[in-house]
Amino acid sequence: MTYKNSGVDIEEKEEAIKQLLSSILTKRKGTIGRPMGGHYAGLIEFGDYALVLCTDGVGTKVRIAEALKKYDTVGIDCIAMNVNDALCVGAEPLAFVDYLAMDNPDPKITREIGKGLEKGAKLSNISIVGGETADLPELINGFDLAGTCLAYVKKNRIILGDKIKAGDAIIGLSSSGIHSNGYTLARRVVEEAEFSYTDEFPEGLYPKKTIGDIMLTPTRIYVKEILELFKKIDVHGLAHITGSGLWNIPRLKEKVKYIIEDPLEPQPIFTFLQQYGNIDMYEMYQIFNMGMGFTVIVEHEDAEETIKILQNYSDATVKRVGTVQKGTGVEVPQLKLRYH
Repeated sequence: MTYKNSGVDIEEKEEAIKQLLSSILTKRKGTIGRPMGGHYAGLIEFGDYALVLCTDGVGTKVRIAEALKKYDTVGIDCIAMNVNDALCVGAEPLAFVDYLAMDNPDPKITREIGKGLEKGAKLSNISIVGGETADLPELINGFDLAGTCLAYVKKNRIILGDKIKAGDAIIGLSSSGIHSNGYTLARRVVEEAEFSYTDEFPEGLYPKKTIGDIMLTPTRIYVKEILELFKKIDVHGLAHITGSGLWNIPRLKEKVKYIIEDPLEPQPIFTFLQQYGNIDMYEMYQIFNMGMGFTVIVEHEDAEETIKILQNYSDATVKRVGTVQKGTGVEVPQLKLRYH
């Protein structure tokens, strides 16, 4: 099984994005608000600072929430997907607005969604300053949840990956599971294997846990540990490992090669999906985070101190997973995987 035959064509999506961007040419005139580029998040000039904006949603993970009638965690996912992206340009998240579209607004459901948004905000130290709830019965079947994050960074502290060089260390932080990407494929695996989200995991992978419970595990938020790291280490690059898996890392700088020599161990959920979906390893690592939700790239000499700081402030597993070398692309030698 592949992402494409489950309904998501990555190459077609990239072309669609390219065509969308080809029509967007206007840039604001004036000093305040001048675009300054960016990769995971966009930056605009604001005096001595850059304001940072990024937007994302929960995707079809909401279908599992609907199936289980459990809505109190997807708000965490929504905030996590945004604040983690903002971190990747060296920024501290400040505020958030959400967009909730529903076919039939239900106060019981919106209250539960709000609980997740509140928890995500607390974990990220941000304020939710507004939003929109849209009643769209002719357009939406169920609900869709997305949001936008505002962050800030001093201009001289912006991190865009330009410092990355051969010899740098790649530090990995573990994910909490699937996070919020690849659910069209993950759901297809569950359905075609004729499981229910209320079934317990087979083969004792997660004793006394249902498939739905594990698949709804919220996306890990990395704000606290990464902001602490910024205070003490000259970070060369940061990557949030979301949709497209390992392809996220070359977004930082293309003209170097990222060698993942000692990958973090994927959680059992990935073993389950690969086995029951008959998905090859190449596809798994270009769709899912495979146990690594975030990466930090630093000088080789700073690797040990970076790991120590991250471990002190995070409940994630943290370790050196690889090295930057001359070349291009990403490789996982022990799995014979190459992405160029």
